[in-house]
Amino acid sequence: MSGDTILEVRDLRVSFSLRGRRLTALRGAGLDLRKGETLAVVGESGSGKSVLAKTFLGMLDRNGRVDSGSILFDGKDLARYNKEREWLGIRGKRIAMIFQDPMTALNPLKTVGEQIREAAALHRGLDRVASRAVVLETLSRVGIPEPELRYRQYPHEFSGGMRQRAVIAAAVACRPEILICDEPTTALDVTVQAQILDLIKSLQRELGMTVLFITHDLGVVASVAQRVAVMYSGQVIEEGSVREVFYDPRAPYTWALLASLPQLGVKGEELYSIKGTPPSLFKEVVGDAFAPRNPRALEVDFKHEPPVFPVSDTHWARTWLLDPRAPRIEAPETVRRLRARLARGGAGAAATGGADTGKGGAE
Repeated sequence: MSGDTILEVRDLRVSFSLRGRRLTALRGAGLDLRKGETLAVVGESGSGKSVLAKTFLGMLDRNGRVDSGSILFDGKDLARYNKEREWLGIRGKRIAMIFQDPMTALNPLKTVGEQIREAAALHRGLDRVASRAVVLETLSRVGIPEPELRYRQYPHEFSGGMRQRAVIAAAVACRPEILICDEPTTALDVTVQAQILDLIKSLQRELGMTVLFITHDLGVVASVAQRVAVMYSGQVIEEGSVREVFYDPRAPYTWALLASLPQLGVKGEELYSIKGTPPSLFKEVVGDAFAPRNPRALEVDFKHEPPVFPVSDTHWARTWLLDPRAPRIEAPETVRRLRARLARGGAGAAATGGADTGKGGAE
């Protein structure tokens, strides 16, 4: 593990038992999370984004297990943890998570303040008075007005944006080193989304946190992250800086995600969508998992899984197209159009406006 790496995932395999069969949700996933950065993880629904994040907190469902691989954090392998008492020193205290739906993340039978106070008292060893003071300060920090009043209110008395701020307050009240944001703006309108993203960025700066941002919204990626990891079918298939992945993507699946950006469409032409469906993870995947949906697939893609090929010191991809023996295949016209926009104004200019590619694109 390098000096600036706070969490390192290597060859992680996770499976679930479902109706007597095993579903392999992660198939050798790996990534590096560096201190103080924001790493965005993108991919379609079912690609393994949330499962990957939950393994960092020991929050897999009862029918799930880590089969192999490692999750190195502060010299310890979290993949070997299997007892709740082991996770108590990690979950909430050092690695915290903001969930997608604040209504299911908050207990409707307890006041918002008490829910946050209990977490602060448990993980920071504070008494009732001190933990209450921490909650009031945190509620104010996340932009909730009248914290004394809001402390005594229940989740249903908060608006959607306020509930999300309360969930963020609960996550940061214990001053975690890593904050995982699992699509925290999906259920919010565009104006509130922007406010929540600005809040997360400001809290990261103030508290010195490292952020892992799970999203299907490529516009969010361009505005909040420094690096991007693209997931497909339980694997990270490309990783690099935002500019490298937006300007010089190499994996065909990354091409398909970027081509799905509505902003890159041309008037009068049909918007691009990724054809077909991801492979069944109940079965062993042979070759490149994206090959059946890739119109530019090579013969080798259907037979052998591609290894990792470096593109630069900070950029790599899993695709046979990077093998020196592979034929030269250009990125789609839509992706080349994106490069032109980047040349004019940077990644944000090419993917602004909350580029939600939807269910048929990059969820």
